[in-house]
Amino acid sequence: MDRDNVSATPKASLRRFLEHLSGAGKAIGVLTSGGDAQGMNAAVRAVVRMGIYVGAKVYFIYEGYQGMVDGGSNIVEADWESVSSILQVGGTIIGSARCKAFRTREGRLSAACNLVQRGITNLCVIGGDGSLTGANIFREEWSGLLEELARNGKIDKEAVEKHAHLNVVGMVGSIDNDFCGTDMTIGTDSALHRIIEVVDAIMTTAQSHQRTFVLEVMGRHCGYLALVSALACGADWVFIPESPPEEGWQETMCAKLSENRARKKRLNIIIVAEGAIDNQNKPITSEQIKELVVKQLGYDTRVTILGHVQRGGTPSAFDRILASRMGVEAVVALLQATPETPACVVSLSGNQAMRLPLMECVQMTQDVQKAMDERRFKDAVQLRGRSFEGNLNIYKRLASKTPDSQIPKSGCHVGVINVGAPAAGMNAAVRAAVRVGISEGHKVFAIYDGFEGFARGQIKEIGWSDVGGWTGQGGSILGTKRTLPGKHLEQIAAQMRAHSLNALLIIGGFEVRPWPWAPAGEAAPQAGWWPAVAPPRTSRLEDLDPRPPAPWTAAAPSFGVARLARRKWHATPWSGFVCPGHCSVFKSPELVLP
Repeated sequence: MDRDNVSATPKASLRRFLEHLSGAGKAIGVLTSGGDAQGMNAAVRAVVRMGIYVGAKVYFIYEGYQGMVDGGSNIVEADWESVSSILQVGGTIIGSARCKAFRTREGRLSAACNLVQRGITNLCVIGGDGSLTGANIFREEWSGLLEELARNGKIDKEAVEKHAHLNVVGMVGSIDNDFCGTDMTIGTDSALHRIIEVVDAIMTTAQSHQRTFVLEVMGRHCGYLALVSALACGADWVFIPESPPEEGWQETMCAKLSENRARKKRLNIIIVAEGAIDNQNKPITSEQIKELVVKQLGYDTRVTILGHVQRGGTPSAFDRILASRMGVEAVVALLQATPETPACVVSLSGNQAMRLPLMECVQMTQDVQKAMDERRFKDAVQLRGRSFEGNLNIYKRLASKTPDSQIPKSGCHVGVINVGAPAAGMNAAVRAAVRVGISEGHKVFAIYDGFEGFARGQIKEIGWSDVGGWTGQGGSILGTKRTLPGKHLEQIAAQMRAHSLNALLIIGGFEVRPWPWAPAGEAAPQAGWWPAVAPPRTSRLEDLDPRPPAPWTAAAPSFGVARLARRKWHATPWSGFVCPGHCSVFKSPELVLP
C-alpha cells in the first residue's frame, strides 16, 4: 500500500479549509456494527457535530445494520445536544447488533429504501473488517438496488437520479487492533488499560502466595493485546496466534518458569490470547497451560479469563482523542467524495489521520489470517506491520536471558542514570537498557541519585534479575535529582575513570541539556577536564566500541541523539545517549522503534 499517495485533510489553514467545506443539502448516516469498543461514542459524537458544523443533516442508525434494514424509529435525525455527555461513556449509545438479513439482497434492498426515503447518501460505518466489507458491498450494489426498488414501485425515478451514488467511509472500532493499515484501532488502548489494571492487581496476590497466573485475553485472530500487555507487565511467557511456540515449548516454558523462581521471583505471569495456537495450528488453551505447570512444576496455578471486562468501562484519553479525530476526518472525506471515489477507511499513521482504500486494508487483514492458516507465521507477523513485529522482537529480547557462556564479552561498561523529575516509565526504560546491554555482552552499572550520586560514587553493577518487576513501578527506583552536573564535573570524571565507563545512558528531563558534551563545532567547556574518557561513538548498545577511549575533543562526537523540539524529532551531533523521560516516546535516529 502506497502511503505517500493517501489523502488527508490539509493541516495548514484548517479553519479556512473547513469554512469552505459545505454539507448543505447532504445527509449522513452513522452506525456502529460488530463488537463494541470503548471510544465508539466519541467517534459518533465527532461525526454528528462535524456534520452539523458544515451544514449537513446527520442521522443515527440504531442497532447497526439491523436498524438500517428495519428502518422506522431506528433511523433518527441527530442534533447537537443528542451527543452531549457521551465522550466518556463506553460502548455505543446507538447500539450494535449482528444482522443476518443484511447479508441477503432482500435485506439490502430494504436498507437502501430506508436510506433513500431520508435522503441519506453518505454512510459512516464504525466497526470491524466484516462490517466495513458489508458497507463496501452495499455501496457497489447501490445503483442496482435503487433501480430494482424503482421497478417494484418503492421509489420513483427522480429519487434514483437524485441519490444515484452512495459514499462510504469506515472507522475501525476493535479492541483487538486486528485491522491492517492503521497503527491503532478505536478501543485498543482502553482494553490495554483494563488488562494492565487486572495484571497489577493479580500480581499482589500472586506474590503473596508464590502463585503462577495464566491470564487469557481477547484476540481470536490477533495477538496484539496479549503481546503488548506481556511487554508492559514483563510477563514470563506469552502465547499469540501469529507467532506460535516452537516444538517442545512445554519443556522450554517450564524451564524458564523454574529459572525465574530460582532467581527469587515469587510469581509467574503467563498471558494467552484466546486464539493461541501451536505450530501445527492446534489450539493452546489456558486450562491446558495450567495443567502443564501443575503437573511439571507443582506450582499453585490459577487461570483468570478477563472476557468482556476488556470491552467495558470508560475509554482512555487516547481513544477519546483518536475517535474524535477520526470522526472529523470521516465527515470531511464524505463531503469531498465523488462518484469515482472508492470507499475509504480513516486510519492512524504516524499520529496523522489518513484515508486509505477500504478494500485494500480488508484484503491485507484477510491475508494475515490466510498466512496463519497456511502456517506461514513469519509472513503473518510481517503483515501485521513494523510496530507489531518490533514489539514481538523487543519482548523476546527482554523476556529471555541468554546463558552467560553464550554471550561474547564486549569489554564495554555502560552507566545508566536518571536525572530531573521522576516520570512514569523511567523504570521500564532502565530495565530495557540493562537487559539489552547485558545481552550484548556489556557490563551495565546503575548510577543512583542523579548527578549528585554519580559524583559521590553511588555506582553499582546491575544484573538481569535486579531489574525484574521494574516495568510496572512508578517513580525512579534508581533515584533522581534536579541537580545539574556543572559543579560536579571533576568528581564525575573521576568516577567514570574509576569504573571505566565507555558510555552513559541518561534518562530524564531537560536538566541533561547543560551536560558538558557540546555539539560539534562549539568550544569544549572546561577543556582538559576530560583526559581519559571519550564520548560514546554510537546510539545503539549493541554497537558500542570496546576500544580504549580517546581524549575528549570538541570534534570527537559522531553520535546522533534524537531530541524533541516543537513536536518534531531532530537528530543533532550530540555526545552521550539521552532519553527524555518527560516525553511519551524516545526514538534514536539509528534505532527503529515501533
